[in-house]
Order: sequence, then C-alpha cells, then structure tokens
Amino acid sequence: MSSPFYEILLRHGKLLHPTEAPTEVDIAIANGKIAAIAPEIEQSAQLELDLQGQVVSPPFVESHIHLDSALTAGEPRWNQSGTLFEGIEIWRDRKQTLTIEDVKQRAIATLQQQATQGVLFVRSHADVSEKNLIALKGLLEVREQVKDWITLQVVAFPQDGIYSRPENEALMEEALKLGVDAIGGIPHYELTREDGVRSIHRIFEWAKQYNRLIDIHCDEIDDDQSRFLEVVCACAVRSGLGSRVTASHTTAFGSYNNAYAFKLMGFLQRTALNFIANPLINITLQGRTDTYPKRRGVTRVKELWQQGQNVSLGHDCVQDPWYSLGTGNMLDVANMAVHVCQMTGTSEIDACYNMVTWNAAKTLHIEDQYGVEVGKPANLIVLDADSKYEAIRHRSLVRYVISQGKLLVATEPAKPQWKGGVGVGE
Repeated sequence: MSSPFYEILLRHGKLLHPTEAPTEVDIAIANGKIAAIAPEIEQSAQLELDLQGQVVSPPFVESHIHLDSALTAGEPRWNQSGTLFEGIEIWRDRKQTLTIEDVKQRAIATLQQQATQGVLFVRSHADVSEKNLIALKGLLEVREQVKDWITLQVVAFPQDGIYSRPENEALMEEALKLGVDAIGGIPHYELTREDGVRSIHRIFEWAKQYNRLIDIHCDEIDDDQSRFLEVVCACAVRSGLGSRVTASHTTAFGSYNNAYAFKLMGFLQRTALNFIANPLINITLQGRTDTYPKRRGVTRVKELWQQGQNVSLGHDCVQDPWYSLGTGNMLDVANMAVHVCQMTGTSEIDACYNMVTWNAAKTLHIEDQYGVEVGKPANLIVLDADSKYEAIRHRSLVRYVISQGKLLVATEPAKPQWKGGVGVGE
C-alpha cells in the first residue's frame, strides 16, 4: 500500500465563502499549506477527518483586544461604576505593579483560550504610557513566543494620551523603534481638542516615517461633540494611507445628529478606512450617564456596512478593569452585534460572521495569508454547524483548529443525557 499523499485530509466539509453559498468539498493539507480543494479527493493522508457536513471556515480574527490587561478583573479593585473612566483609573493603579512575566503569563493564557475557540489572528493594543514600557515589551516577547501557532500584531497604545505628559511622546517613539506593528492613539482623552487633533497628525507622520499601520481609539465616548473621526478621515484622504488606517470604537458616531452623521458618511466614502466595533464592551461601558432613553453606545455598524466600509468586530476586553466577563469567543461578539446593531436579516447575520473573519483579516492587512484557498497557509477551523446563521445562533463549538498545517485543537462536543419523560403530561 502506498504511503499517505497528504498530511491532513478533511472529507465532506461545507466550505464557507464571504458572499457565495457554501460548497461541499474535501480539503487536503501538505507542507503547512492548502494543497487541494475538490468535491472529492482520492488520495489518502496521515490524518483523515470525516466532517459529515460540518462547516469549514477560515479562522476567527480578533481585531481589537488588550492582552496586557486581560485576566486582571478585580485587581486592585472592581469597577463598581462600570464606566470607561473608572476602568482607566483602576488600570493606572494596576499597571504600577506590572512585570514582564505577569504580562506574558496572562497574555499567553488568553491567547490559548482564544485559539481553542478558533482565533488564530489577533491584534492587541499595548499600553505605552508608563516609563518602562513593560506591557509593550511583554507583548513583543509573546508575539515571538507564540508565532508557531497564532499570529499576534501589537499596537503601541498611549492609554493616557500622547500629550497628557511631556514624556509620553518619547515613549511612543521608543515603542515604534522596538518594532510594533501599528500605531495607536486616544485623541478624545487628550487634555484639549487641540491636543487631540495634534495627536492624530503626529500618528500619521509616524506611520509614514516607520511604515506602520494605524489603529486609533477614536471617539470612544458618548459626547456628540467628540468629532475626531472627521480628522482621521481627512488625514487618511490626504495621506493616501486609506486601507492601512483603522478607527476603533467610534461610539460617539451613534450620538451624532443625523445631519452631521450623513455628511461624515459621505466623507468616509472617499477613503478605504477600516472600522472596528466592540459591541460586548461598548454596550456595557457607554450610556452610563444616561437615564432614558439610554443609548446603545455602539457605532453605526449597519449603516457603515451598507455603504461598503470595511467593518470588523473585536472582543476588546477579557476579564479586566473595563469588563469583568468574557472568554474571547468571537461568536459571542458576532451574536451581540446581531442584536445591538439590529442586523437580523439573513444577509446581515452573514455579514456579522464576516466581520469576525474576512473583514477582520482586511483590517489587519493580512489578506495575502488568510483564507481557505489552494496555496495559502493552512489556517482553518471546523465548526459544529452547517451555516453562518447556525454558528452565530448556537455560538457553535469549534471542533477542530488547524494552524499552519498542524492540528492544534480538537474538542469533543458535550453529550447531554435527557433524564425526563417524553411527554408534557407525564
């Protein structure tokens, strides 16, 4: 008998596509890449898995998380108000005791938790507002340590603002020299409107100087006068960076009056700006000072998607000062988006799935290495579902995770045993 032709062979899977209907295929993997996709593959493999019609998908992409603060809920105290600003104050205290090993241990534990749930690409922000850059250095070490099974991008994020203290601008520059993947900002948390605008212009200067992506925490506030998105948009248009620029959160967009919002939407169509919404966290943090009606606190996801902007979704926080819950499951995020953004039409539900897969890959600028296509790296997941709709509705179990051509995770489904009667009247 001849030796196996492939390393892994997935049989009878239902392959998902961004917009087309799923296709029933076999998928062969060899040398870390997708070697073949066909209705039926005759050759054998070292490992063969009969999927019995289960969904095959490219892996989930976490486009916005803070790994440096993950798994610190309650340290040194709980966020009793549930507000963004109390969270910032708590984190300011907690980060005084950070060590590189502390950051690494929590970040890797979170990444492992994410990977078991099908996440193989992650963009994490690292706070660079403390003088030793411990959070950043820890995550840069993690990026190298986990590269054989998960891809991590690190964003230099000035949690306390670039111009709130004299030394913060120099810390950002040092972070760039250390090798971050993207440059962050928080213009609405600068001391003045003028400082916020100045910070955005500085970020675009750095992006060109160091050839880095941009991902700015933008207008994460309920204030309808927080209008830094228009500045980001203008800089993206003028610089030509477009698709290399991401505006995260933009929750104030949900509070803008429609006259201004529609004007801004028109400007946004001039550039391929990416948007990241974080529905789990922002539905929790925002609107805290409202009585009723109480705002949802999420950007205009549906409207941005309808006009063709690239929108992805992030978990943002996992058990930290801003959000004490969460497991890193991107189907939880997509499910919340369906509800909060009122995207309950069939095409809208499918779009929410795309926002944690293909759209997020576009945000991270990794399209050349992402997708279940012949010749691309073999990164894919198998879900215990037969459609995007079922995956989101059930938050379906990820049965198999294949990373860089190797089986990384295999999870057996629970087997409930019904012990009750078979009829209502019994």
